[in-house]
Amino acid sequence: MTRLQEKYRKTVIPALQKSFGIENVMAVPKIEKVVINTGIGRITKEDKTTERIAKDLTMIVGQKPVFKKAKKSISGFKLRQGVNIGISITLRGKRMYDFLDRLISIALPRSKDFRGIETRNFDKMGNLNFGIKESSIFPEINYENTKDIFGLEVTVVTTAKNRERGIEFLKQMGFPIKNG
Repeated sequence: MTRLQEKYRKTVIPALQKSFGIENVMAVPKIEKVVINTGIGRITKEDKTTERIAKDLTMIVGQKPVFKKAKKSISGFKLRQGVNIGISITLRGKRMYDFLDRLISIALPRSKDFRGIETRNFDKMGNLNFGIKESSIFPEINYENTKDIFGLEVTVVTTAKNRERGIEFLKQMGFPIKNG
């Protein structure tokens, strides 16, 4: 059991039950999955670069990524149907908690000018969406050997019923969320 899972079971569940007035433990919000995406549309012609980005994502997350293909051709973007335009990974269970623990405690504090996650990044169902400009903030990526710096889009899907519960839940979990 990871540190974050233990924290959730021992401190977050009782605190949320008390603050939201929830009697049943199963009704307490939890994290369902984490989806990590990166766009590779501008470098689709460079196969080696795409493979390096996929390898770096595998090192960061610990799971093999899935390539997303274009559904239709758009000449304005020089895009053909069936060409790889993105890389996606969906995490659940132990890998998800392990990734989130490293994200909260190591990666986000290492990023430049990071002041916290804005509350506007939450949708009305309590899910969190935010972007990371540089993948090099993760300790698995050796900055000196990196040729390709790419951004990530992270989505944390929760079972919270509304925005306020989602914000409070992820604050209790230890996410650095700004007040306001």
